[in-house]
Amino acid sequence: MSHDNPQGTRRPVAYKNEAFLDSADARILRILSEYLHPLSHFRDEKIHDTIVFFGSARVEETGPLGRYYQEARELARMVTEWSDGLPDDTRRFVVCTGGGPGIMEAANRGARDAGGKTIGLNIGLPFEQWPNPYITPDLSFEFHYFFMRKFWFAYPAKAMVVFPGGFGTLDEFFEILTLAQTQKLENKIVLVLYGAEYWRDVVNFDALVKHGTISPEDVELFSIANDPASAFRILQDGLTDAYLKPDALLREAEKETPSIAKSRI
Repeated sequence: MSHDNPQGTRRPVAYKNEAFLDSADARILRILSEYLHPLSHFRDEKIHDTIVFFGSARVEETGPLGRYYQEARELARMVTEWSDGLPDDTRRFVVCTGGGPGIMEAANRGARDAGGKTIGLNIGLPFEQWPNPYITPDLSFEFHYFFMRKFWFAYPAKAMVVFPGGFGTLDEFFEILTLAQTQKLENKIVLVLYGAEYWRDVVNFDALVKHGTISPEDVELFSIANDPASAFRILQDGLTDAYLKPDALLREAEKETPSIAKSRI
C-alpha cells in the first residue's frame, strides 16, 4: 500500500500555507490583511488623524520644480510642529504620503525634520517605486491593491494638500473631491490645492461651472495656496474649526461610528 502522506508528515495549516495564500481563493484574505495591518500599527502608534500630501514622484529637490519639493518639506514641518504641540495626545494630524520619491519624500522629510512621526503608503509599480528613507519605520506600508491604499489615504484623513502632479495625483484628488461633493465622507476634510499657476493651467474649474457640469459652490470645497505660510493657515484654521474647538470635540465624542483605535470588524 502506498501513502502519499505518510504518518508523521503534516501539511502546513492554511494560514501558514504560502501557496494557498498566494492563490485566487485566498484573495479576500490578502485584501483583509491590507486593511488590518495598517489598522493595528495606527492603533499601536495612537494615530487617529492624518494630513495627506499628494504630488508628483518626479519632482526633484534641485530640479526645475524644486521649489515645490522645498515648500512641501517646509509645510510638512510646520504642520507637524503644530500638531505635536496640541495638548491632546490622542489627536495628532500626522503627515501621510504615498511613500515614494518627489513630493512624497519632501513631505515625509519635513515631518521628520520636526521630529514627528510620518506615514508612507507605498505600492509596487512597474517602474519600481521604493519607500523613501524619511518614513517612520513602523509606519511604512507596502500595498498590492490600489483600492486598499486609497482607503487608508481617505479614511483617517482630516486634510489633504495636493501639490503639482500627474495622473496619480489627479486621480487621488478628484476621488476625494467627488466624495466630499457627494457627502460620502463621514468627517469634514480640508482640501488645499498647492501651486496656483500650475492648477489653473491644468484644471479649468471655471469652465466646468460655465458649462453646468459642476455647481458654483463646488469650487468652495477646496482652497488654493501658493506658499507654505498661506497653506498652513488654511490647514490650521480649518482643522481647528472642525476638530479642535469645544463644540467640535463634543461632536466627535458623540459619534457612534468607529474610530481607527476602536474599529469594529
